[in-house]
Amino acid sequence: MPGQIPPAARPRVLVADDEPVIADTLKIILGQKGYEVLAVYCGREAIEVAETWRPDLLLADVVMPDMSGIEAAIRIRAFLPHCRILLLSGQAATTDLMHDARQDGHQFEIILKPIHPTQLLERIARG
Repeated sequence: MPGQIPPAARPRVLVADDEPVIADTLKIILGQKGYEVLAVYCGREAIEVAETWRPDLLLADVVMPDMSGIEAAIRIRAFLPHCRILLLSGQAATTDLMHDARQDGHQFEIILKPIHPTQLLERIARG
């Protein structure tokens, strides 16, 4: 299948979104393109899974009820410094959260929702 990643080079992607439909849909889309993917539904679960599963990429919603995707990303980056972080957001509150994170020295890529799956895959592939 074109665009498929060879099995030996399957990057691990951890998707964290409090909307299960979004998290599960991203898991399916990325899995079909050859990524090894796990989906979780809150920031705390993302941290717990990342500690043992050690993803290459965290794809997280910014605004989640238990902890923001930014806070989860900061905590994950502390023990996985080479984990790439892509944050998804469809809310205006993201600007303030990102500003605060940048003030503390954290830089993350942000993708505004909604995003077409093809565009998302292109952003992920840029590495």
